[in-house]
Amino acid sequence: MQKSSKKILGLMGAGSAALVGTGAFAQQAKNPNVIVIMADDIGYGDLSCNGEKTISTPNVEKLASQGVRFTDAHSAAATSTPSRYSFLTGHYNWRRGDTHIADGDAGMIIRPEQYTVADLFKESGYKTGAIGKWHLGLGDKKGSQNWNGVITPGLKDIGFDYSYIMAATADRVPCVWVEDMKVVNLDANDSIFVSYVKNFEGEPTGKNNPELLYRQKPSHGHDQSIVNGISRIGYMKGGKNALWEDQFIADSITNHAIDFIDENKDNPFFLYLATNDIHVPRVPHPRFEGKSGMGVRGDALLEFDWTVGKVLETLDRLNLTENTIIILTSDNGPVVDDGYQDLAVELLGKHRPWGEFRGGKYSNFEAGTRIPFIVSWKGVTKGTVSNALVAQIDFMGSMAAMLGKELPNSTCIDTQNQLKSWLGKDKKGRDYVVESAQSLSISDGKWKFIRPNNGAKMNKFTNTELGNDKTPQLYNIKKDRNEKVNLYDKNKKKADELNALLEAEKSKTQK
Repeated sequence: MQKSSKKILGLMGAGSAALVGTGAFAQQAKNPNVIVIMADDIGYGDLSCNGEKTISTPNVEKLASQGVRFTDAHSAAATSTPSRYSFLTGHYNWRRGDTHIADGDAGMIIRPEQYTVADLFKESGYKTGAIGKWHLGLGDKKGSQNWNGVITPGLKDIGFDYSYIMAATADRVPCVWVEDMKVVNLDANDSIFVSYVKNFEGEPTGKNNPELLYRQKPSHGHDQSIVNGISRIGYMKGGKNALWEDQFIADSITNHAIDFIDENKDNPFFLYLATNDIHVPRVPHPRFEGKSGMGVRGDALLEFDWTVGKVLETLDRLNLTENTIIILTSDNGPVVDDGYQDLAVELLGKHRPWGEFRGGKYSNFEAGTRIPFIVSWKGVTKGTVSNALVAQIDFMGSMAAMLGKELPNSTCIDTQNQLKSWLGKDKKGRDYVVESAQSLSISDGKWKFIRPNNGAKMNKFTNTELGNDKTPQLYNIKKDRNEKVNLYDKNKKKADELNALLEAEKSKTQK
């Protein structure tokens, strides 16, 4: 497939002003900067703007006060890799069989020939950057990366001019930064070796050498190679000078984001800023230690809020605030114990990361994919709350409409133009959203249908209800927010209607 798109006339200028009902849009609509702040494992209830009284995230509140805060927003999946894949491509992860949680040596899941949001912005004259957690694979295929040279294919091949990323995520090796597809600070005399099959001779592991775990110990899994006193998933040897220090991860991501904004202040830019923070292992900077009263997970939430504040400060300093759209969201729902003995469960207190919803990360239930979602464009958005049904997968379609571009008839078959909804002018949003976790589910904002499956009821490691059942499930989520009463037997007609919509989505093909 060749990457291409066609101009749509009449979507900008006066037409866009009419679209959102304000003349401010007409003034600001010419190439606004776009920043996506993609949080990791932050739940709907983890942010004080969503009503949680046990935590204070004032910078996120500030962003919400000048934006649109959504109460019914959804990721495409309840885990990281598939959710991020869908966000960046406008293509449902479940249409492919290889978008599961990626190992650190996974090949690129988004292939160079596939159209991405970065391609969309780049074609429109934007500088594009990806900074922070990646977790979508690098190189051509699993285990083929040249960690000691240029890793190819890479993010430049899918539309990003600049990248400074984790190869995967914090609990997986290799624990190094990759900048423009080269490992940062690598000593040529200390080559990196990575394996997800077997350990390297003589290298300690968390399983065999627990005495070396001076920072955190695993609660389940995460007992392989040791980096900074923490054992991870996967095996790694070498690259000592290139290893990140966990307590400085947020600072490194934030500083590189600020540098990117500074360097591109005179031209339009798109920045995909993917924070790490409360993903395990949680090691917030010492300046946040003990500040939340909820241990390292709560402290990491404060660290995330600090990053948001630094971005807002930078935009103000450069007089870019009124010409920048900021979208703040999370890749999936929350999890408390996700593999380390960090006292997150014991110190949680009355805090509810999932808010009023059931489940969490990995789950078919609502907390698996109902995520924080704020769209802020100062001067256009007005500090409102919207109950519109919205989905992250519509980032591609909505930005294409804003930029006056037509998407190629390729893999972008699932994204919609929801620009009106995202800017708070359409109170309805989507007709329905499709979500994937252990099974497929669908919600129209009132009714939610979960397809039957034979999976386990609980994730015994994270203590998360997975929402699996051999019987189809139907919930009135307007009245039964916690999905306690299965109404399938009482309303099979509605269940059949929603299941038919799922079948129609599954049968949709590329044009």
